[in-house]
Amino acid sequence: MEARAHAARAAGILRGGAAIPDLLDALKSKDNTVMYESIIALQKIRDKSVAPKIRYLLHDLNERVQLASIETTGLLEYRDALPDVVGVLNSTKSAKVRRTALTAIAMMPDPSSRPIYTTYLSDKDDALRAAAAEGFARLKDPADLPVVTTAYEQETKISPRLSMAFAMVSLGHAEISEFSPLQLLINTLNSKTHEGEAMALLTELARDPKIRASLYPALSGGTKEEKINLARVLARSGGADSLPPLEKVSQDTDTDVAQEGVRALRNLRARL
Repeated sequence: MEARAHAARAAGILRGGAAIPDLLDALKSKDNTVMYESIIALQKIRDKSVAPKIRYLLHDLNERVQLASIETTGLLEYRDALPDVVGVLNSTKSAKVRRTALTAIAMMPDPSSRPIYTTYLSDKDDALRAAAAEGFARLKDPADLPVVTTAYEQETKISPRLSMAFAMVSLGHAEISEFSPLQLLINTLNSKTHEGEAMALLTELARDPKIRASLYPALSGGTKEEKINLARVLARSGGADSLPPLEKVSQDTDTDVAQEGVRALRNLRARL
């Protein structure tokens, strides 16, 4: 079983789509480690067709397997399983499962989930407030902006505040100014503790050409860390419009910034 678990992990690392039938078969092994590694491998391969085939594991008795199944269902955006995940959210006594379930629900935005987001936006748990804000962000209904703005103004913890800033930008508050939510996300790229969170949120926002355009001034005039991280963001989410700004970054006087610009250009051109 240990060898099977290692093999499943390797298939995920290699994004081995040809191994999907074997990974699905491994879910029947009843060995929790093999099942967990197989689900994570399926998550990394990102073939959305497998989502219905792991739906039954959303209620698995092993918490580690259940968490991986819920997370994968969200990442694969399998909306047919939304009622199951909501059921888990409402019935679980585990804080970890609750957080993972709400995060998955936020990845499968549906107007029916708005009351859930509203409820958890003021929860005492930081992660639940963050997940609720991200749900509002992905609903993309400008009518939700006032409730998210109020929560943002009252929030004191950095992680949920970043998620609320993400929501405000997604809902139309995309201008750059000293205290704007988008500027907060950009500023956080200078934080070793929270730069990963800010990068993930900016990578998703940058898929929108209008929001992406707002990032270009920081790409040319920001700090070293902002330039490097924004170049990485645009490598993943940029479009043809991102090529000229990245060309400038590739010629930056700072060697580290210039090298990151060259890498970003290469990766973006390959993706385009």
